[in-house]
Amino acid sequence: MPPLLLLVAIAVIDSNTSGEFRIISWIVLVPGIAAAVCGLRGTAVLAVLALVTYIEVDTAWPHQDQTGLPDFILVAVGGALATAACAVRVREERRMLHMRDVADTTRRTVLRLLPSPWGGLEHAAVYLASDSEARVGGDFYDIQPGPHGTRVLLGDVQGKGLPAVDAAAALLGTFREAAYHEASLAVVAERLEVRMSRHRQYVTDLGGRPRRGVGVDVGVGVERFATAVLVAFPPPGVPGAPGGHIEVVNFGHEPPLVAGASGIRLLPSGDGLPLGLTGLAGPDSRVPPVHRVPFAPDETLLLVTDGVTEARDADGVFFPLHARVALAVSTDPAAARPRPLVELVREGTLRHSTGHLVDDTTIFAVRQVRQRT
Repeated sequence: MPPLLLLVAIAVIDSNTSGEFRIISWIVLVPGIAAAVCGLRGTAVLAVLALVTYIEVDTAWPHQDQTGLPDFILVAVGGALATAACAVRVREERRMLHMRDVADTTRRTVLRLLPSPWGGLEHAAVYLASDSEARVGGDFYDIQPGPHGTRVLLGDVQGKGLPAVDAAAALLGTFREAAYHEASLAVVAERLEVRMSRHRQYVTDLGGRPRRGVGVDVGVGVERFATAVLVAFPPPGVPGAPGGHIEVVNFGHEPPLVAGASGIRLLPSGDGLPLGLTGLAGPDSRVPPVHRVPFAPDETLLLVTDGVTEARDADGVFFPLHARVALAVSTDPAAARPRPLVELVREGTLRHSTGHLVDDTTIFAVRQVRQRT
């Protein structure tokens, strides 16, 4: 409609002005605007319509007032160039949409859709890529139920782009198998460490000697690692379950936060090295210890990546996650449920950073489903 209205307006104005003020040549703007907002067929139709309108309006004037052949060529060439430009735009838009579909497919492959509830857990998650066009990054999370309980994993691979996605996919694949088959959470943690070490060696073999970069992803040779939190919810029938305790292994990640009617508390901090770096502590180094902590049925476990904790406002102040959640839960205990809690942190993070995320951001909350009696 805008190009068509412009065409009509130019024709009407030109027909109702004197011969000293002819604007019919402005009609070349019509296909130019159409090239930016219309499809290829619509642009071509408007280019032809603009040329026909030019001829009809110009020939209606006396010969001495006609703009003549030069402006006719201008309108004709302008319409042809506009149609060609529209064809290029449409082709690039289709290519961009295809690449977005590829990115979305990659994201769904890495961060699979999770039924809710699943494995006895109610959950909610938000993933925000720092690069809004990329739509995928190095943050990862998953839930894996099994005969030994339900295991939860959240982590953040160092770096960005497809190499980080590749590492996240490798860790998630190992987690989904080990978390189902292994009875001990410590063994699951060891499997993750071994997988990250193998992946690092594979990447090193692909890219030659590792190259160190400061704050930048310098390619396949980056010495990649990942911070992560591994949590186990025991199955029903285990002493102290359900809702009695959980087990936590922290690979140098931000400590999880527990929110409930009784208040807010932090779980044990990341006392171990990130995945892929445990070997740096020496030949006798081991994965971080398994912490067994109390966990009530009405409490929600909140796990976030550093996109939340390192979000800053204009003055460089970090987002006060603990204080913000504590205030919300004390005001309304229902805010501790997974979905409201995730939305609270998401809105708070975006508002605090004015929408400018410096890193991929993942907010993941889980809560045990109450057993019906």
